[in-house]
Amino acid sequence: MIPTRKSEMFALILRVLMGAWFVYAGALKIFITGLDRFVLDIENYRLVSGQMAALAGYAIPWLEVVAGICFMLGILRKGAWWIMFGLVMAFVISVGSAWWRGLDISCGCLGGAEKISYWRKAVEFAAYLAALGWIAWIEWKTERQPQMDADER
Repeated sequence: MIPTRKSEMFALILRVLMGAWFVYAGALKIFITGLDRFVLDIENYRLVSGQMAALAGYAIPWLEVVAGICFMLGILRKGAWWIMFGLVMAFVISVGSAWWRGLDISCGCLGGAEKISYWRKAVEFAAYLAALGWIAWIEWKTERQPQMDADER
C-alpha cells in the first residue's frame, strides 16, 4: 500500500521509526551487551527469576528485532503491531511495578547499566502507545475504506 494522504505518510514514518528503534534496542542486547546481561536486568525487576527470566531475556531481544523488521517493512503488519504493543505493555507493567516498589535499578532497555529514570520512561511509554495507536487507527481505517466505499454503492 502506497500512502496517499499525509496521515498515512505520517503513520508509515512512525512505523519505520518505531521498527528501527526496536531493531536497535534488540540488537544492542543481542550483539553488544549480551543476553546474559539482559537476563540479569530482568531479574532486577523481581517479577520473574531463574528459568523464566532466562527465557524472557533470551527471547525478548530477538522478538524486538523480528517484530521491528516486520513493522518497518510492512510484513505481517498487524501481527508485528500486536507483538510491539505486547512488548510495550510488558515494559509498562515491569517498569511501573519497579517504580511502585521503589526499586533503584537499571532499565535494561538498551543494555546499559544506567539507572532508570521513571518519569522519562513514563513519557517514553506514552509516546510508544500514542504512536502505536495512531498507526493502528490510520492503517486499519484505511484497510476498511475500500469495503465501506463498495458497501455505499
